[in-house]
Amino acid sequence: MSEPGEIRKLDEVVVNRIAAGEVIQRPANALKELLENSLDAKSTNIFVNLKNGGLKLLQIQDNGTGIRKEDLPIVCERFTTSKLSKFEDLTTISTFGFRGEALASISHVAHLTIVTKTSNNQCAFKAQYVDGQLKGPIKPCASNQGTQITVEDLFYNVPMRSKVLKSPTEEFVKIANVVGKYAIHNPSVGFVLKRQGETVSDIKTNANSSYVDNIRAIYGDSIAKEVFEIEHEDDILKFKMHGFITNVNYSTKKQVFILFINNRLVDSTALKKAVEQEYSIHLPSGGHPFVYLSLTLDPKNVDVNVHPTKHEVHFLHEDEIIESARKAVEAKLLGANRSRVFYTQAKLPSTSLNIEAEEALLQKLNTSDRKVRDNNLVRTDSAVQKLDKFFSSHCKDAEKEVPEKVIRRDIKLTSVLSMRREVCIECSLALRDIISDSIYVGLADIEEVLVQHNTTLYMLHLKTLKEELFYQFMLFDFGNFAAIKFKNPLSLSALIDIGLNDPDFDFDQIGRSKIEIKEDAVKRLCSKKEMLIDYFSIEINGDDLCTIPLLLENYVPDMSRLPSYLLHLVCDVNWKKEEPCFRGICRETARFYSYCNPNDDIEKYRWNVEHVLYPAIKKHLKPPKKLANDKSITNLIGLPTLYRVFERC
Repeated sequence: MSEPGEIRKLDEVVVNRIAAGEVIQRPANALKELLENSLDAKSTNIFVNLKNGGLKLLQIQDNGTGIRKEDLPIVCERFTTSKLSKFEDLTTISTFGFRGEALASISHVAHLTIVTKTSNNQCAFKAQYVDGQLKGPIKPCASNQGTQITVEDLFYNVPMRSKVLKSPTEEFVKIANVVGKYAIHNPSVGFVLKRQGETVSDIKTNANSSYVDNIRAIYGDSIAKEVFEIEHEDDILKFKMHGFITNVNYSTKKQVFILFINNRLVDSTALKKAVEQEYSIHLPSGGHPFVYLSLTLDPKNVDVNVHPTKHEVHFLHEDEIIESARKAVEAKLLGANRSRVFYTQAKLPSTSLNIEAEEALLQKLNTSDRKVRDNNLVRTDSAVQKLDKFFSSHCKDAEKEVPEKVIRRDIKLTSVLSMRREVCIECSLALRDIISDSIYVGLADIEEVLVQHNTTLYMLHLKTLKEELFYQFMLFDFGNFAAIKFKNPLSLSALIDIGLNDPDFDFDQIGRSKIEIKEDAVKRLCSKKEMLIDYFSIEINGDDLCTIPLLLENYVPDMSRLPSYLLHLVCDVNWKKEEPCFRGICRETARFYSYCNPNDDIEKYRWNVEHVLYPAIKKHLKPPKKLANDKSITNLIGLPTLYRVFERC
């Protein structure tokens, strides 16, 4: 047997280089640390000079308070800082650099030179460092107030790190990304980024400029014209949010998400995903927004010491704060949508207007001082042309059967109230606004509906929307359903037989014969008949099914799925606990009612969608946020974009 290896203490130089590699992963990390030190020093102008993407030369110069001559001998030693004196100070830290590792780490993987001057000194002082230690004497020199830090030959003693880094061009792009983000967040500070040997700066912002000016300077005029300010404060969670986000007219293939928490540039996958979710409702597939957000939290609630590069932070009530921020973005986008002005399209000549509408329309047209372009027209009435015009025939009005009036009961079951509350909490206001204010365009496919909201065309996946609609009907009309009555009661045993022989029904009942399953199914349904008739209007008399609930007037589900529906009720519903039982029955009933038979009369189905189903969806559906993620609601294109495409043809 082999002997265990001897455990030895690593040499301090090796330990420091390992630690440095964790903190300084690439030139952009080093620059981020140095930028934060300059901002902590109250600089109003910061100049960054690069060579070979920062690998050969990375120099930053500021006009801040500088470093005292007395502190220069230890400034590059690990865990030396002016920000902390005891561990408890971490709970209230509000500055950028706080662990005293940045300069120390850089000095272990590069040649580091510091030139600094404070307001109390007659001259500046220059010092050089190797592996955290001062190399040679501190020399007086000439320089302006502030600090200049020069980093040369980064990773010269860690060859494997330099080999795995990107090309100098790509490293420069990452550095420019960092500088640009800090410039946007600090409009009172002037930033310059320049590559050595170049006469023109790659980034240049002026001190005391505006947020929008810096967004324009960094990301261009096309984004700057489309951003608007967002502000939000939550007294309960004790946080504030400020930022600039693009409106729903703008989208780009590459997302720009800039997040600062307590003035520190960080990442938050959860917040980023939440904001993306809100925009996905409005933007076309593959489109992304520009988002800059700055969150201010109570320092006591933030753990800033969880990642070597400090690009991640943890904080208390993270989920609640993200949800509050998401709702603020949602409300802002919704308000921006509603505040936009659109021109409306007059009805076709053959359609008469009432007097009030005609006068309002004439007044609007007469006061307009410019021609309304076609790409700004908004569908405003169901009488305007729809896709149905291009089909050969139309369905006539369906016969309406008005159910007997049901005396509503006030259901106070905790389980039902909880499920109703869940629907309300999960409802997306933005999706609700789109659907409730949309105009039906036509049926693109058997389960795909085109609608127009303002000047944007959306594709809606009808089956998902129908299932959600009928599920919500089941919850909010719980115990108050009218009934669809069968002229001749249907045998439960025969229905279950049909369901068991349906090749589409997938059931996992290992070790049981179909006869046993059928007998148990009939027995289960009959044993629950009092509850089924009382809450769900499912009447069972003897071994016969007499009624099922009427969820929507003039709508009858596909009865060919009734056997499968009954089997799912028996096999897939948890009948032992109240809330899972009610939830399961509601879900299975919603799936049954939302099924679309592809063999049905397409003309009748099209009429049903336009005149029965979609009006109910518009009026009653509380769309959950998940519909934006699963692409049940897809932004196809905006009319201005569509017209630009045709103009090029």
